[in-house]
Amino acid sequence: MRIKKASSEDLESVAFLFDLYRQFYEQPSDPEAAEIFLSDRIKNNESVIFLAQDESNDKAMGFVQLYPLFTSVGMKRLWLLNDLYVHPDHRKKGVADALME
Repeated sequence: MRIKKASSEDLESVAFLFDLYRQFYEQPSDPEAAEIFLSDRIKNNESVIFLAQDESNDKAMGFVQLYPLFTSVGMKRLWLLNDLYVHPDHRKKGVADALME
């Protein structure tokens, strides 16, 4: 398994997983909107997405999406882990743990 910071080249793979993630939360499937939403986040540096891929075939296994926040008291940046999803075929294989690391 390989964990990488997703870029616009990974958009199709991440959007596929993101659409499944939204369906898990009983939202209607909308692959086109998922790709647009994620593309905007990446282009505008509004989130960081890490993608887990199978090293043997580059197949997307899961993702995590982090959004930047700031703490006034601590005077520093924080990251909010908002989205974490592992494809059902890859659950119970340590993918979520690797993404969290």
